[in-house]
Amino acid sequence: MFISLQNAFVRRYDTVVLSELEVTFKTGEQWAIIGPNGSGKSSLIEVLAGKWPVWRGKITHDYGGVLLSKVAELVPSDYSFNRIVKSAAQYYQQRFHSYEAAIAPSVREVLTNQLKPVGTVDEQSVVLAPSEISELELLRLTELLSINHLLERPFVTLSNGETRRMMLCRSLLKMPKILLLDNPFAGLDVHSRDVLRSALQQLKEAGVLVIFVTSTSEIPESVTHILELDHGKIKSQKLHNQNHESSEKQEIKATEIKLPQLHSSTTLNLQSLAFEYAVNLRNINVTYGSQKVLDNVNWKVKKGEKWALVGPNGSGKSTLLSILTADNPQRFANDYDLFDQKRGGPSMWDVKSKIGHVSPELHLYFPQETTVFKTIASGFFDATGIYFRKLTEQQIQQTHLVAEWLQVADLLEKLFKNLSKGQQRLVLLARALVKNPPLLILDEPCQGLDFATVEHFKTVVDTICASSERTLIYVSHYPHEIPSCVTHTLRLAEGKVV
Repeated sequence: MFISLQNAFVRRYDTVVLSELEVTFKTGEQWAIIGPNGSGKSSLIEVLAGKWPVWRGKITHDYGGVLLSKVAELVPSDYSFNRIVKSAAQYYQQRFHSYEAAIAPSVREVLTNQLKPVGTVDEQSVVLAPSEISELELLRLTELLSINHLLERPFVTLSNGETRRMMLCRSLLKMPKILLLDNPFAGLDVHSRDVLRSALQQLKEAGVLVIFVTSTSEIPESVTHILELDHGKIKSQKLHNQNHESSEKQEIKATEIKLPQLHSSTTLNLQSLAFEYAVNLRNINVTYGSQKVLDNVNWKVKKGEKWALVGPNGSGKSTLLSILTADNPQRFANDYDLFDQKRGGPSMWDVKSKIGHVSPELHLYFPQETTVFKTIASGFFDATGIYFRKLTEQQIQQTHLVAEWLQVADLLEKLFKNLSKGQQRLVLLARALVKNPPLLILDEPCQGLDFATVEHFKTVVDTICASSERTLIYVSHYPHEIPSCVTHTLRLAEGKVV
């Protein structure tokens, strides 16, 4: 069986994103799609999934004359619950609320499609049809992806990496003939990446055609072919071999980046912020039902220190950060200081005004129908892309300057939804930097960025954090993504500091 693109052109909204595509994918093969940000990688697999039509040219296949959407299963990079787990979407948006966790569906219920409608009051009033998924198959695939121990957990309490494996399992349970994965390794710890490589090898042996977007550093041995895109066109397609080198990972020359000075009158004046500790956590505990997510965590971060926060998926990193960003209601039950002010003193908005923050969750739920300029400028007001205050002239200039730092100045008039995932991440990073905050919290900021962009971003962070007044907390599962300015590390495992 095969799926083939013949001189195919693809439009998204009013922009041609793919052109002159000539490629055939066959059963028994496993393809890795690589290329720089904005090259059309995610768009290509969405076309193969039947999400976007071919504008000119042809797409053909011999899977029994059915629609591609019936034989292909797409696991998107953002595991979009608002589309995938439709009736339970509200729960993920409330992932840090213990009450919501108590009533949220379990992993088993999500995987077996045993989800009751949102708003169900009387559980006995809803009768669900028996699941078509056998217990044997459920256990086989959850063991394959190492999530069998999570089956009875509320799915909203899963970490980003655990959630990715759950959604991959959900797709595999549909037994697709074509499996399409958008950056499946992003957000996974070392163990989870090993689990995914093993799963890909078994899928190959089972005859499933797997096509996935990835980086040159994450091409597993099971891959048979590599397709490289650039500016929406095929740059190369070849058999996979261990000596393959893509132009994506060229030698990056170390260059000093001179960043224009921020306007202190429109941002926080770092010198005037008189605090000794940005963070002082004392015996922090967070519990969902019987599960202890954080267990007596103590952590002091002095002004000007640069920290890496590391640990495996499910270790409690995102939950810990949700305390600092005032997103977790269980912060009221804990004892801590932020910027030398005791919990309960400053308002939530006072806390957020001093923090520049980006995370996979923010990316997932950020409004799509706003321009890049407004997205970046919303960082001045800690709004999500929409604000009603008039910008000062200096704020306008600053928005342009930060866009230049992150190399997205040419995108300012575009809608956020029309950008590639990597470009969207850069825009959100600019948003985190625009108000010149004394504390930067960057939670897996390089997810979806190509090698050259990661190197540039690290240099920007190093330059911005050269000030002894700037404090940084940086989360990544990849040591090479951590900027050189980082000098301290906090490691979590099973909710405890190790």
